[in-house]
Amino acid sequence: MAHSLNPTALSVNAGPNQPNLETEEIWQARVDLAACFRMAARYGMEEGICNHFSAIVPGYDDLFIVNPYGYAFSELTASMLLVCDFHGNVVSGTGMPEATAFYIHARIHKNVPRAKAAFHTHMPYATALSMTEGDPLIFAGQTALKFYGRTVVDRDYNGLALDEREGDRIAKAIGDADIVFMKHHGVMVCAPNIAEAWDDLYYLERACEVQTLALSTGRKVEPVAADIAEAAYLQIREGDPESARLHLDSIKRTLTREEPQFKE
Repeated sequence: MAHSLNPTALSVNAGPNQPNLETEEIWQARVDLAACFRMAARYGMEEGICNHFSAIVPGYDDLFIVNPYGYAFSELTASMLLVCDFHGNVVSGTGMPEATAFYIHARIHKNVPRAKAAFHTHMPYATALSMTEGDPLIFAGQTALKFYGRTVVDRDYNGLALDEREGDRIAKAIGDADIVFMKHHGVMVCAPNIAEAWDDLYYLERACEVQTLALSTGRKVEPVAADIAEAAYLQIREGDPESARLHLDSIKRTLTREEPQFKE
């Protein structure tokens, strides 16, 4: 379930020195993030109004864009997204983020600066595997090899992240990983930009779906040999940034035809 912030936790549009948030680069980041919300909804990756994506505001390493509390992913548009700082201020937008969205994402962006985008979902297949014994990914399928050596499991589930301490703990658990399976909870994808976060989120759920289907046969799922898995990962990784950019472009074209309001 989603959890609203205490009204005193955030100050809306606070601070005497307002940043310039009207640049074309920042608007494009809003559009890109809105596209990710809409397409994640189409794929059933969200859970009600509970999940959240964020991205550092271009040109401002101490501000991040995040979805407002109370809206499903399928409702979100570029102009609806909030800009928050790390201190509890909504510096642009109407409303406020969901409580765990603020406490998780603010602390990740502050403590893990390489995470320019952070996508958190309870998407079903990845979440299901986070609930099982052992490591979630077996690295038995080619799609899973995209994530070889890039995952970590946060095994210390402590309930909802309703203060900075839990956000800091999650940020520390990330370490050098890009993909965090949050035990009994869901997943977090950290990436250097929105396109790569979307690409990882999409293919992570596909890899988890295929693995779940393989496990459902009752037969042993055999992992790829470690040396081959490493080599395949390096092959995939070489083309990932450009592939991710093209992937994001493709979903924006689809949405422009079918749900053009996402860009409003």
